[in-house]
Parts: sequence; C-alpha cells; structure tokens
Amino acid sequence: MMGTEINEIFFIAGVGILTAVIHTVLKQSGKEEFASWATLTGFIVIMFTVVSYIGDLFNKVRDVFLSN
Repeated sequence: MMGTEINEIFFIAGVGILTAVIHTVLKQSGKEEFASWATLTGFIVIMFTVVSYIGDLFNKVRDVFLSN
C-alpha cells in the first residue's frame, strides 16, 4: 500500500517538473502563448489526478464508517 502512495506522489511531481521544463523551453524560444497552454495542461492533468485520489479517499472513509 505504501508503494502506491509513493508512486502517486512521484507521478504528480514528475508531471510538475515536466511541465516546468516545457514551459521554460517554450518561453525561452519566444512562444509564451504555447508556454501558458502547456502550464495550463499540466495543471489540469494534476487536478484530475488529485480529484481522483480524493474521491478514492472519500470512498474508503465511507466504507470504514458504513461497514457494520
């Protein structure tokens, strides 16, 4: 169980680092608009991932309290 939690953290961090690198490269090459879109896309991917994990957490909490 601990391994999947670490994998989730590494996934989020990896997407963040990759997004930052892409943003920097695009901004350095003068394509600020594409850099903004890349950042927005990375943010949306991370938000969907986090929302999915929060949904799983709520389901587990519900199962704990409703398992009579």
